[in-house]
Amino acid sequence: MRAVGLYEFGGPDVLRVLELPEPHADRGTVRVRVHAAAVSPSDTLIRSGGLAWAMSGTPGPYVPGMDVAGVVDEIGPGTKTDLSVGDPVMAMLLPLTPAPDGTLAYSGGSYVEYVVLPASWVVRAPEGVGHEAASTLPMNGLTALLTLDQLGLAPGSTLAVIGAAGTLGSYLVQLASSAGITVIADAAPADEALVREFGAAEVVARGPDVVDRIRARYPDGVDAVADVALFGPRLIDAVRDGGTLVRFRQAEEPGGYDSVSDRGITLLSPFVPDYAGRTDKLDEIRSHAESGALTPRVAKALPAAEAHEAHRRLEAGGVRGRLVLTFDHPHSAN
Repeated sequence: MRAVGLYEFGGPDVLRVLELPEPHADRGTVRVRVHAAAVSPSDTLIRSGGLAWAMSGTPGPYVPGMDVAGVVDEIGPGTKTDLSVGDPVMAMLLPLTPAPDGTLAYSGGSYVEYVVLPASWVVRAPEGVGHEAASTLPMNGLTALLTLDQLGLAPGSTLAVIGAAGTLGSYLVQLASSAGITVIADAAPADEALVREFGAAEVVARGPDVVDRIRARYPDGVDAVADVALFGPRLIDAVRDGGTLVRFRQAEEPGGYDSVSDRGITLLSPFVPDYAGRTDKLDEIRSHAESGALTPRVAKALPAAEAHEAHRRLEAGGVRGRLVLTFDHPHSAN
């Protein structure tokens, strides 16, 4: 089968079209014929070598990708599932699988024509949402949902989202606002109307002074800040005593950091693999998309063979929504 991956870490041009063995479903699994795979910053970390330490014991090629949408085309014998062959579905993959000892092991990503997954990892795509749009939902949607579940903010609480115009940021804004949380979002002038449309109650100008702008409106600080933009530990100054700062990269990852506070502030690090295989949570994302509470965001779709261009555009910045790689199945009716 066709796949897109790399043998050596580096810039976007290390990505190439590969021919890999075609997998098949066995007991407890389903096979998805992939039509779309969203491209995320996690993929660029794998490609660039930012997570090379986790793959040092596994020979290449390495295939990035955490999001997939397509059609079920095989169900393993004896597999218990309410899915049927031909169902449009979406799923999150873990190219790096956490081991019980806390280490990570490479297991393969979503830039492939076919992927086999445990049945519990796959749910029907939202009704009326195409493959490209559906592929933008699983990983970022689950990350946003996990963040809000762990924060446990009551309606009326205040949450500042830094990086609100991006995909994860916008999903956080939408899910939080629909839960009755007051969202303060940062935005460039060109994105202000967009983040308000997502549900932000207040918008502050993005930039190095964003902490001062939040404090000007909330002198005691907000209940929580979500650092989607990897702004850094200075955001702790925007959080009230006893509040929470959410980071989305571990300290050892590029853009990650530790932060210590003597004001009783919690540093929260949502780890999306915790929701891998949670059919209920992925179904919740599907339900939010069907109700209109969550809007899938596709910046542009490109053929899988142009993955290098997708990575180049993502790293250049300014992309609004997800770049999506598509796999053409010319003999498929779906």
